[in-house]
Amino acid sequence: MRIGSFIFPVSHHPHKDSGVIDSTLEEIELAEHIGLDAVWLTEHHFDGAVAYADPLVFGAAVAARTERVKIGFAVVELALHHPIRLATQTSILDNLSHGRLIVGTGRGSAFNHYEYMGFGIEMQDGIDRLDESEELLVKAWTATPLKHQGEHWQIKFPMLRPRPYQKPHPPLIRACISEASTIAMARIGRPVMLGIMPLDALASRLSDFRDTMLGAGFDEQAVEATLDQCWASRNVFVADTYEEAREAAERGFARERKHFGEARRLFNPGGGPPQQGSGTSSSRENLEMSFVMGTPSQVADELAAFQDAGVRNLMLKFNTGEMDTHRAQSSMRLFGDKALPLMRGRS
Repeated sequence: MRIGSFIFPVSHHPHKDSGVIDSTLEEIELAEHIGLDAVWLTEHHFDGAVAYADPLVFGAAVAARTERVKIGFAVVELALHHPIRLATQTSILDNLSHGRLIVGTGRGSAFNHYEYMGFGIEMQDGIDRLDESEELLVKAWTATPLKHQGEHWQIKFPMLRPRPYQKPHPPLIRACISEASTIAMARIGRPVMLGIMPLDALASRLSDFRDTMLGAGFDEQAVEATLDQCWASRNVFVADTYEEAREAAERGFARERKHFGEARRLFNPGGGPPQQGSGTSSSRENLEMSFVMGTPSQVADELAAFQDAGVRNLMLKFNTGEMDTHRAQSSMRLFGDKALPLMRGRS
């Protein structure tokens, strides 16, 4: 099972943004050092939920400071980007990283209406444009010349430059919240990122994904290749004792949920999460459901359970709610030095 670090650094105050960005780059270098397979960057604006805000710009710094880890987006908010501009930026980043880019897409936040308002669009646009945005993104990476006559864009040009480093293009993966959206991706053989959910539900979702691909006419080899690109997610904290790990997890989790809730009350029209979209996931609000936590041995046992459930790739958030940098890095080192070898030794 591959392990990635979900880079989601909350900055609670504007004057801390620069310092949080610096410490986040240190954590990314440490992620590569301890043997993780990928780092995953996300996109959120205006509220400090993600200190670096723009994964494309930040991704260039990550590419320059790492050599081996994959650099994924979890996710780039397609509604906030023109597909051709995004194709150009991702192609540049794929070249800068020498083919380490994974482009994770989604319509954007289901909770933060103010992010769309800040870019002068409606939340519904994120839904309406998603499929065509992805179609145009792939065309821009591959077509020579490109001619696109769609509902939202009518575009013609000779060739995107630079061309992507990976051929035919960087891997494309869709973030899915609902079962219906997961099944829709399975029908077209598109790998998915799955959010926090009970382990039995996660295993069932992956099994349904497999069955749907087979039912859609994909052969076993194609199904295996696609499942091998699917990712699940959790938060994580490792310490010498379970009590220490839980205390750190509780503190960070509470700070993060408070930060998100306050931003939505302050900035969303009417306050709170918008009614449109999926609503608040009960699993995301549950500490035990959200976290893998404990001693290295306990964490290794939990990771092994994910592997037994059919998870091929697990995205772990090591720093939840702007944890103390030294404590977060200590947890990462324990994970890399002890938990990860134990888990791999039990495979």
